Order: sequence, then C-alpha cells, then structure tokens
Amino acid sequence: MRTPSKQNLDTHERLKAELRIRGTSLARIARELGVSDAALTLVGKGCNRSRRIEKALARAVGTTPEALFPDRYQGGEP
Repeated sequence: MRTPSKQNLDTHERLKAELRIRGTSLARIARELGVSDAALTLVGKGCNRSRRIEKALARAVGTTPEALFPDRYQGGEP
C-alpha cells in the first residue's frame, strides 16, 4: 500500500467536496459498487489502485479518471 502524498490528499478532499455538492458521497458510491467505504477512500487517496473505482468516482463528478487523477495516468493508460 502506498503512502498518500499531499497532492493525493488534497485531490481526495476536493473529490469529497464535489460529491457532496452533487448530492452523493463515497459511502453511496461504495454501496452501488458493492465495496467497502474504505476501498473508495484508499483509491481516492492514492494508496491503492482500482480502475473500476476510479471510473465510478470520475463518473460521479462528471469527468474522466484521467482528468480526476492526472498523476496516475501520465504517459497513457496504467
């Protein structure tokens, strides 16, 4: 498991705020995906990777995984 960078923590906080603005939450997305809240938190903070979770988070805020997590997609598909 990776240690989150300050940039990843900032991205995660902005993500949570955007989800609240849009009337949803990490917990709701976790339930929809059938995974734990912790799984979404770990992906959001950059500690773990999951293309499926990254796609769901990006879709929830109206963007792409590449735009939401640009540091993870430098140089193309991981």
